[in-house]
Amino acid sequence: MNILVVEHDPDIGSLLRRGFSSESYDVELVGDGEAALRVATGKPWGAIILDVMLPGRSGIEVCKALRAGGQTAPILMLSARSSVNERTEGLMAGADDYIVKPFAFEELLARVKVQALRRSSAGSEPRTLEVGALSLDLDTRQAQFGGVRVRLTEREVELLALLMRHPGEPLSRADIFAALWAGHGGASLNVVDVYVGYLRHKLAEALPEGAHLIVTVRGRGFMLDADAN
Repeated sequence: MNILVVEHDPDIGSLLRRGFSSESYDVELVGDGEAALRVATGKPWGAIILDVMLPGRSGIEVCKALRAGGQTAPILMLSARSSVNERTEGLMAGADDYIVKPFAFEELLARVKVQALRRSSAGSEPRTLEVGALSLDLDTRQAQFGGVRVRLTEREVELLALLMRHPGEPLSRADIFAALWAGHGGASLNVVDVYVGYLRHKLAEALPEGAHLIVTVRGRGFMLDADAN
């Protein structure tokens, strides 16, 4: 995934470039609002990290201009300003997230991943997902494997759809929780394990004995095994 970092502080910019590059992202770094508009306009980006306090045009102005120009990439704003009004202004300008400085790079990275997961779960995608012999009808909430249909709850459909959009790719508990349960009061990280258990139990009805579609990858999370049969 390619990431545009717009940061006027050269030390922070360099830190972010090194951090994202170490995670195998393609990173482009610019230091002011005008450069951000030139680079970002008309080009698809996986994510845009946008500092609020920029020379020339502010991050708020840049964000508004990008959205007005049709830029749909997730925009995560960085700012030392932390008041409710300032955070609200950033979100109303079109940002998807607002992160207060100082911050840990690990938190920013997690938020970028969450936005990528959410974007992959939305949009004008087909209403039926297919991975190998597994299919999922998002409208009827039915999964099918080998001709056997399994009825799922709404949350189970969301979880299975998330895994099917990333076949063969382990998704951490934290990433799954953030994509499906963030903002739901009272939920804890343990809810991911609970719903994975529900889903495995229901899918077992359609699978040959001993077969598994959702596997646990030690230290990394859960993964849909696209080669399961």
